[in-house]
Parts: sequence; structure tokens; C-alpha cells
Amino acid sequence: MTSAQIRSSFLDFFKSKQHAIVPSSSLLPTAPNLLFTNAGMNQFVPYFLGDQTAPWRRVADTQKCIRAGGKHNDLEDVGFDTYHHTMFEMLGNWSFGDYFKKESLTWGWELLTQIWGIPPKRLFATVYQPGKNDPSVFDQEAYDIWAKIFKDAGLDPKVHIVHGNKQDNFWMMGDTGPCGPCSEIHFNLLPSDDEKAGRALVNAGSPRCIEIWNHVFIQFNANADGTFAPLAAKHVDTGLGFERVAGIHATTKGFKDFSAEPSNYNADVFQPTFDKIAALSGKKYTGTVPTDRTGLKAQEHVDIAFRVLVDHARCVSCAIADGILPGNEGRNYVIRRILRRGIMYGRKSLNLKIGDLTSLVEPVVQSLGDVFPELKTQRVMVERAIRAEEESFGRTLDKGLEIFQLHADLAPHGGKIFSGQSAFLLYDTYGFPLDMTQLLAAERGLKVDVSGFEKLMEQQRERGRAARKTDVIVASTEGDTVAEATKFVGYTIDPAQATHAKLVDVVKTEKDTYLVFDQTPFYAEMGGQVGDAGAALIDGVEFKIVDCIKDKSGRHLHKLATAEAPSSNLQPPKIGAAATLQVDYSRRRAINRHHSAAHLIHWALRKMLGTHVRQFGTHKTPDRMRFDFTHFEALTHAQIKECEQLVNEKVIDNSPVNAAEIDYDKKPADVLAFFGDKYGKRVRVVDIGGFSKELCGGTHVSTTGEIGVIKIVAEMAIAAGTRRIEAVAGQAALDHIAAKEAALSAVSHRLNAGVADVVQKFGIN
Repeated sequence: MTSAQIRSSFLDFFKSKQHAIVPSSSLLPTAPNLLFTNAGMNQFVPYFLGDQTAPWRRVADTQKCIRAGGKHNDLEDVGFDTYHHTMFEMLGNWSFGDYFKKESLTWGWELLTQIWGIPPKRLFATVYQPGKNDPSVFDQEAYDIWAKIFKDAGLDPKVHIVHGNKQDNFWMMGDTGPCGPCSEIHFNLLPSDDEKAGRALVNAGSPRCIEIWNHVFIQFNANADGTFAPLAAKHVDTGLGFERVAGIHATTKGFKDFSAEPSNYNADVFQPTFDKIAALSGKKYTGTVPTDRTGLKAQEHVDIAFRVLVDHARCVSCAIADGILPGNEGRNYVIRRILRRGIMYGRKSLNLKIGDLTSLVEPVVQSLGDVFPELKTQRVMVERAIRAEEESFGRTLDKGLEIFQLHADLAPHGGKIFSGQSAFLLYDTYGFPLDMTQLLAAERGLKVDVSGFEKLMEQQRERGRAARKTDVIVASTEGDTVAEATKFVGYTIDPAQATHAKLVDVVKTEKDTYLVFDQTPFYAEMGGQVGDAGAALIDGVEFKIVDCIKDKSGRHLHKLATAEAPSSNLQPPKIGAAATLQVDYSRRRAINRHHSAAHLIHWALRKMLGTHVRQFGTHKTPDRMRFDFTHFEALTHAQIKECEQLVNEKVIDNSPVNAAEIDYDKKPADVLAFFGDKYGKRVRVVDIGGFSKELCGGTHVSTTGEIGVIKIVAEMAIAAGTRRIEAVAGQAALDHIAAKEAALSAVSHRLNAGVADVVQKFGIN
């Protein structure tokens, strides 16, 4: 069987068992606590928790997973062995309250031994046996099922069933919630099929006896008091390592010859990429594996680099195709680290040049494009993103390697320690992640002073925090009562009517005074939208409000003008006084235009450039709008004009702008949410004409026609992989156009030429 046939036979087998076959979910997870989708069950978590009803009773798929960064991190092992990957496929089958242990284990055995032809004698099963203070009880049900399976195969259950504790054989989603015992299937890859020798290696960390399939039985709920209660509905969650099985099949010539060392990289799914690297480098992959990370032989360097590049090309291609671009923070930074690690190994061990890593996208698409079609549709974007990072990092890599060599030669403490200061220099000036420096140091037999590096990193963070330091707000009232959030009533404003409210607090700082009301039409600065300004009439005195912000408890703090601050002679009003609040309507409308314009620009950029474009930050004021977004290269003049054309067509169409509150877990799939933002149970969806749908708590126009016109005034880079557009809308756009026209008119007058002739006069094509 080929790798593709192994994958399809798994899916076909479970389709014959009445499972729905569903596509892989994105590597960009929906769960806020995950860097990447790292297991097949991630997309099904709401069904296990009971938050949603599963649309199927049985399902199977192959799921792209990344384990690099966070709790699950295999990055540093990739290349140095033959079975770790940053990106891998997990074949899985699930039951949502339908079948349970008997069917799951029996079908698993049937697929492995009868469909794929794995010798039964080489398989071992683990079942849960709690140790001291471990949860629940011995999984007798799973043991009995396995005992019958092995007896029917003429094998001794006492030899082929191994007990495992909580660490190996009990799965928990968290400290509380759904959980249950699991049963793993291990494969003896020793040259001999001796059963006792194979059993001795189960869970011993040997590449000659590895886990290939885990069956998790979700049957309990872990309670906060440490007890476990049976779930009303029991579920099955299994995961089988595709690359492991495909690699074993290839290495053993169809599960028949176990003399060779096992390697996932023998699977033909990797071969097109190996062939491309060999063609680019002029070197050959021989499959050597080092026993130590220091004193490597020349061919070991080459083979490590081949494995690193094959793995990393697959990982970054799939991640970028799912919209995770190389960047400076979070998951984007992890993808950048993986890319740079690949670039470094390619340059250092294979003499690859800029652009060669980009060339590896083609064989990745050849291998995986049929099962993950987004690789085909996003191929050009993936190649351009990788090329941009190659060019950016490639310019500094050689210099960074020179600096590393210089500092390594000066290593203190008998030449065994690479200083934290040197590691920080490589990070801060040359973009070397710490783990990359650690890899280089390990090859020289050096250990990086990580504590020294972290000390310098913390000093840098402290400087950044100091630069962002804001005025501390302290309430003037005392007591332990928790402050109530201000009720916001200002999404829709009628300029002819004021809002009546009650003053509930006066907050003073060294420089400013803030008024707090029980309700307000003033929008507090949030989500990049500046706060409202206006006035408050209290006891016959008008207080000018110049800004509105929000504190941690959700109170809107209305900032008074400087003349009404603590240093002035004006006495603040008394708490409990009635107030009439009026927002500066013209200013609010100007802000609304720029906020809605930001949504239109976001829509247009995703339409033009691809769905990898995501909002990275915004700022909306009455005068202009700033929109930061993920993209890997500058927009051309033609693209900027196309963006303007698209958004202004929607302005002319006068599309309706509607907003509605819904439960977060019920938001439609086409509504954009921004990962990293914190959303409550209820969220606000802003829908512009049915084509732009985003979660947004800001204020907007009622129809796009109110915007008037949108003009992009600048486009620039603010960081690698992040661009910025500045634009103006409404009156601000008209003022900008008028200023441009006046300048052009003055130039044409000076040249004694018509406006249309100015370009010709200067000889500009």
C-alpha cells in the first residue's frame, strides 16, 4: 500500500461502519487556550462537553495537527530522530453517545490485523490500572474485551495486555470535566517477534516498540471535589498516527520484514520533498541517526537537515494555508521559528540559497493537496509568504552565524558556557530564537546561559512596559462594595434627545477628574475606537467631557476637560446628582464612518489577497483610521487602487449595517472573530450588507452610504508579516482630496499647464 492508500483504507473502513467522513479542521483552533489544533478531537470538544449536540452519532477523519510550542512541543527533537514531527496527521474515529469499548477495540483490531495485515503477535494493548491516588478503578471492561481478542487470536492475554497508570492510560480534558481511561495499541518492531521481548519495551520509550493507536473512553466527569461521576452519555475518541503507520509499512515492506531500523520518513508521503531537497543541494539522504547531539559526522549533519526541511516545509505550508502567517507573537512567532530553523539548517548543512525553501511548497502540495485542498487553493500565497521570510531572515543569517562563531570561541567557564548576553544579542539583533542558539551551542558542546538571557529579556520587557505606562486611576470613594458596570445605551443616538443618568462616583487622579454614571451614551475607548466626547449637565452646571475610558469593573469613566480637573477651582458635583448627558454627535458620526470603513477595508483585503489576512490592530478617530493586518509583502499601487474601488462601490451601494447580540457558541461560521480577544457568553455581530460579518462592540453607521467616500492615504510595514493601512472617510476624505487638488492646481499654475498636462510636463510615464 502507498501512504495515500493507507489513509483512504482507514476512512473507507470506518465509512463501512456507518461513520460520517468529515474534513480536517483548520490548524487555527477555535479554543482560546490552544496555540494550534494539536489533536483530532479538538473540533469535537463542544460535543464532549455537552455544549452542542453532535450532528452525527459516528464520525471519522484525518486531522492536521501541530505540536510545536506550548504544552505539546516536539520541535527540538525533529531531525535528530525519525519519529517526531511538528506537523502530523491523526487518523481518528469518534462515537458521540453511540458505540463504546467493545466496538471501538474490536474494529481497531480488525483494521490492523485483517485489513492491513499486521501480525497479531507483534501487537500489545495497555489498559488502565490506577496507582496510588490515581482516579477511578481498574478498567476491567477493556481488559475483558482485549482478553477475548487475544485468546481468539491464539495469544496469551497475560503477555499481550499491559497495565498502565494515570500518566499513560487515563485522559482528562482538564482538572474538571469529561475524562476516562484509555487503551493504547503498541507495535513491536524488533527484528524478532519474541513476545516477552516486545512486552518489555511497551511504554519504555524505545523506537522499536511504539504506540500507534490510542482509544480514549470518555465515561466520567471529574468533579471539583475530586470525585468522578458517570456521564449520562459515553463517548469514544481515538487517534492513530498516520505517518507512523505509513513509515512502518514502508520500512517493513508491508509489515513482513522487521530487520531495518524503523523510520516515519520512509513513508512515500515524504519522498517528493526529499527528492526536491536532493536536487537543490546536490546531496543524498542516507537516513543516519545520531546517538549524540555533539560531535556529529558530516553525513549526520546532512541527514538531520533533510529531515528538518521535509518536516518544516510541510508544517509551515499547512499553517500558512490556514492563515497562520510568520509573525512576532504567539502562534505566528512559532511558525516563524520553524521557518527560520529550516532556513538555518538548509544554509548551514546543505548550502541552500534564498528561495530554495519556497521551492519545497510544490512537493508538499503534490503529497498532501488532494487530502487538504486548501494547500492547492492557497499555494501562491504560501509560496510568497515563505519567500518573504527567506529574504528577510536570509539577509541576517550569515552575519548571525559569524557572530555566534565569534562568541562561541570566547565562551567562559572553561569554554562550556555560551553567555546569556551573546544569546540575547543574537535574538535582538539577528532574529535568532533562543532554541536556535541552543541547537548551535549544543553542536559545539556548549550550554547556553538561559537565566542570563531571560534576565536581559525581562529588562527589555520592563522598558516596554515603562514606555506604555498610563495614569493610575483611584476611586475617591472607599469601601469593599464591588463597583457595578455602567450600562451603555449609546449604540444609537438621537441628537435631539439627551440621556438622563445618575452620578454614582467621582474618580480623581493627580491630573484628571472622571465622572461615573449609572448609564451612559458615551462610548468608552475599546477595540481601537476612541472614546466619545460631549457634555454633562449637572445641577445647572455644564461639565465638558473630553474622553471616555473603561476601568476593569466595566465602569465608564468620563474625563473632564483640563479646566475642570483637580487643579481648577471648579467643584466636582455631588454623588447621587441627576445628570443630562449629551454626546458630541458630529464627532461620533465621524468616528462611526471610520469604524465602518475599517470593516470594509478588512473585507476588501481578504477578498483581494486571501483569507490569511486578519486584523492585527486598529485605531479609529474622527479624523482618520489605522488598520493593521497580517500580510507578507507591500501592496502595489494597483492593489491599493483596487481596494479603494471595492470599498467605495459598497459605499455607493448604500448597504445596510445591522448589529445583533447572540451567544458566542452559536455565531455562524462566516462571522470573523479575532483570536486573542476575550469574548463573553454574549457577543455582538456587525453585519454589513451580508458580505462583511465581524464580532465587534464598536459603533457604526446605519448604512454604508453615510460614509460618503473612503480614501487610502498610506500603506506601510510595521513589522515582518504585518502591514498598516491609513485611511480617511467622510468629510476627512473630502478635505484630503481637496488638499491634493489644491496642491496639483498650484503646480499646474506654476508650470503654466493644465492639470492633465502636469505629468507630461515632468516626463513621467
